Amino acid sequence: MIKIAVASEDEMITKHFGHCDNFNIFEVDNNLIVKSEYIPNPGHKPGFLPNFLNDLGVNVIISGAMGGGAIDIFNEKGIEVIIGARGNAKAAAEAYLKGSLKSTGTICHKHQNHDECSQ
Repeated sequence: MIKIAVASEDEMITKHFGHCDNFNIFEVDNNLIVKSEYIPNPGHKPGFLPNFLNDLGVNVIISGAMGGGAIDIFNEKGIEVIIGARGNAKAAAEAYLKGSLKSTGTICHKHQNHDECSQ
């Protein structure tokens, strides 16, 4: 079983990982979503969210954009990072499972301008 987390604003993928409202977590068995969960973002602090999601057992994170520090921590934890995604969170998770969702490498370099990420 794998867990996919999608950084979201309700059901839609957020533009910037750390500033999302919530995470939609999808548990997958035999390439099918068997359970979904909505978890509010517990707060944006450097290095916190990648460790938080790792503790939840997440194997894949999907977001619009993300800072390089978060990507590095996810990589250290063995969590696959998919950035550059847009649209509905569940549809993105399903596209990932079909192999049709690929990372574009959209990295945020200026956190003070987080509204400009993934544009």
